[in-house]
Amino acid sequence: MVDISTLRVGRDESEGEMNLEFAPENDFADRLAWPLPARLQLSEIRDIASGVILSSDGYILTSAHVVSQIDEAQVRLDDGRRFMARLVGSDRQTDVALLKIDADGLPVATIGDSSALSPGDWVAAIGAPFGFHGSITTGVVSAKDRFIAGAGEIPFIQTDAAINPGSSGSPLFNHRGEVVAINSMIYSGSGGYMGLSFAVPINLAMQVAAQLRATGKVRRARIGAEFQEMTPLLAQSFALAHGGGALVAKVEPGSPAERAGLRVGDIVTAIDGNVLPRHAEVLQRIGSGTPGTRIELAVWRDGTARTVRAILAEAPQAPLPAPAAAIEWKHGLGLVLGELSRAQRLQLGIEGGLMVRESSGAARSEGIRSGDVILAVNAQRLSTIEEFRQAVSRTPSSQAIALLVMRERRAAYVPIRLAIPAFPP
Repeated sequence: MVDISTLRVGRDESEGEMNLEFAPENDFADRLAWPLPARLQLSEIRDIASGVILSSDGYILTSAHVVSQIDEAQVRLDDGRRFMARLVGSDRQTDVALLKIDADGLPVATIGDSSALSPGDWVAAIGAPFGFHGSITTGVVSAKDRFIAGAGEIPFIQTDAAINPGSSGSPLFNHRGEVVAINSMIYSGSGGYMGLSFAVPINLAMQVAAQLRATGKVRRARIGAEFQEMTPLLAQSFALAHGGGALVAKVEPGSPAERAGLRVGDIVTAIDGNVLPRHAEVLQRIGSGTPGTRIELAVWRDGTARTVRAILAEAPQAPLPAPAAAIEWKHGLGLVLGELSRAQRLQLGIEGGLMVRESSGAARSEGIRSGDVILAVNAQRLSTIEEFRQAVSRTPSSQAIALLVMRERRAAYVPIRLAIPAFPP
């Protein structure tokens, strides 16, 4: 298990007055950190989550919502080492994401079989709730194939293992120490744990991770129909002897389902000869199919068993969240800088600039902080790392340079010496 720290720089809008909870620090904040006008505030949002090491060369499995629209991700290992992470790919439909760090020889999690789980089986979760690294909670599997409105078509594993903020993306283990699920969400009226936790089955998560690693995206099949769970009463209404399969509630015009002749009111009981007694199995069988292939559906219609053949289409790709920004360059001023994406420039309302990822040494002493944006060196405006490098290289050694720094939509020049003379003995 690893900790994942994320950073998102954005803009919060509010119709009410802004109330300060604390006074600005008495340094660089004197010039830049005064209250903003009402209804507009730039924000630097930091969060923490968890992940699972899949390979010794640094591939890490976590939840997609953890890395949604972030600007930076940092992974902390058990031994305390920290690495900046690159987003390989993310699939919001299954809430699975894959990160990569530049490391070798990492300990790898043992992957189990989520299909072997049954209600009542003991499970344990290891995460970082509220930032407390390596916290272990235990419980039992409460239910399987739990579909939740608004959470897509994920057959969640429901448990009563305590999960709290900071544990998203953490592993759920069986009694043999194998990872059987990735903790994804809780059901809560207060924001805290209330006895209901939901995890993505590891079999599904690994299928998604394999596609993300290969292509950076998930290729998913669709048939163009909406299904609902069959019940004994519905089966009786349609003169079906059993309550299995999936009931067709909608057929999209022009879809593979319509072209195949599938109708509203049909009950799909098997696909390619495999009997599918549960609604979830029908959805998973179609979604995991290969676009362009033909499938054979066993259908119950008007009291008669029929066969329908359809060619699966490719489901449209959901837009991916913005990838984590990689650290671009480090400099002796104590600055770690990264170039801004187009989306970040639009959020901040600027045409260029470099994001301060880390600040230490001389830069930190002058009040520059992580999250600030350097707009210019002296009078030269900046958009790229190379422009900053050239501007600094043209400044004579031991001479001060003036950095135009923006924080919360206010800008001020900050002078910094390129070389700090040593104190005399």
